[in-house]
Amino acid sequence: MASPFTVYPSTPSSMLKTPRVKTHFSFSNKKTTFHHTSKKPFVSNSILTTEKTDPNIPQTVHRFWQWLKDEGVVSAKTPVKPGVVPEGLGLVATRDIGKNEVVLEVPKKFWINPDAVATSEIGNVCSGLKPWIAVALFLLKERFKGEGSKWNYYFDVLPEGTNSTIYWSEEELLEIQGTQLLSTTLSVKEYVQTEFLKVEEEIILPNKQLFPFPITLDDFFWAFGILRSRAFSRLRKQNLVIIPFADLINHSTKVTSEDHAHEVYIQYDLNKSNADMALDYGFTESNSDRDAFTLTLEISESDEFYADKLDIAEENGFSETAYFDIKYGQPLPTGMLLYLRLVALGGSDAFLLESIFRNQIWGFLELPISREKRVLQQIDDVFKDRETELDFLEYYQERRLKDLGLVGEQGDIIFWEPK
Repeated sequence: MASPFTVYPSTPSSMLKTPRVKTHFSFSNKKTTFHHTSKKPFVSNSILTTEKTDPNIPQTVHRFWQWLKDEGVVSAKTPVKPGVVPEGLGLVATRDIGKNEVVLEVPKKFWINPDAVATSEIGNVCSGLKPWIAVALFLLKERFKGEGSKWNYYFDVLPEGTNSTIYWSEEELLEIQGTQLLSTTLSVKEYVQTEFLKVEEEIILPNKQLFPFPITLDDFFWAFGILRSRAFSRLRKQNLVIIPFADLINHSTKVTSEDHAHEVYIQYDLNKSNADMALDYGFTESNSDRDAFTLTLEISESDEFYADKLDIAEENGFSETAYFDIKYGQPLPTGMLLYLRLVALGGSDAFLLESIFRNQIWGFLELPISREKRVLQQIDDVFKDRETELDFLEYYQERRLKDLGLVGEQGDIIFWEPK
């Protein structure tokens, strides 16, 4: 699964590569098919939990499963079924799954996407909206309809929220103070609130016959969170789609082969940073390979060469704003230095923006431009000077211990003898 759209992408874990199971969704115009492509049995990593053996499975899950049966989405041959797992609700393998065996299929008529919105009763009023907003309103509309909705049993098993940082209280957000994740979270919350106020004024309130129920900011955040955590993106000609049943598959940091009767996992987007994971799903990975700092670069509209630079950026797969995840111990992201040089291009190098060089400039930007080496040397000198000062700095821990009378003026630890 992946983020349905990009909003200030930002910044934990290396994947265990042996044994490795590869799983992928293949998409056609009519249905989604989930294949298992390992020679070994499917990924499984938890206690057996099926509707036959676990009385703790909610009735809503039983009804959802029966609905899938009635609609022909699943049958006795389907090798997975919903189960209560450590993550809450997931899919459990009922038998060993062989290589290239279809794990599940979901016909397109059950997909929740902009096409479903367009053919619905709110399609006309949502036609000019951003796709995610249109789908968010559709989710709220269908949830309100209850038994009148085709997806009623699916909505019954959806969570009331996730552990995403967008739902954290102010006190909880203090735990991530000083991180890029906090600033990203606050930016996303502000963005969602702004979009809600706009769609409330322009769509919801003027169309009470279509929305005869109150829609609050909390409701809108619920829909946003469902999309952020459950929507698949970058499918074949699909940029945003929720696929009931398929979205029950949870994430694992490692992919291994086990016997059946355990939970089935996939790995969510390997390009996501830990901050993305926290924002989208409400969890992070403990290994540092997903730790990242997102550098945001932008071609300023005030730049006298704005139009030329934007054209060059778009011709090479970028836009006015570009985001680059910088990960510890890994090479800089592809294209970052080139984009940075494009943003900074000017002065005596501005001739490179001439149309005569348009087909070659991206190649030119692979090499330093004027005075770049001098600037880099100056930055390097600044860091070296700072490094020489580190041994003489007084750090917070030392200051705090001095305040408590536990460290002397020379930094020596004071041991208090018990009376």
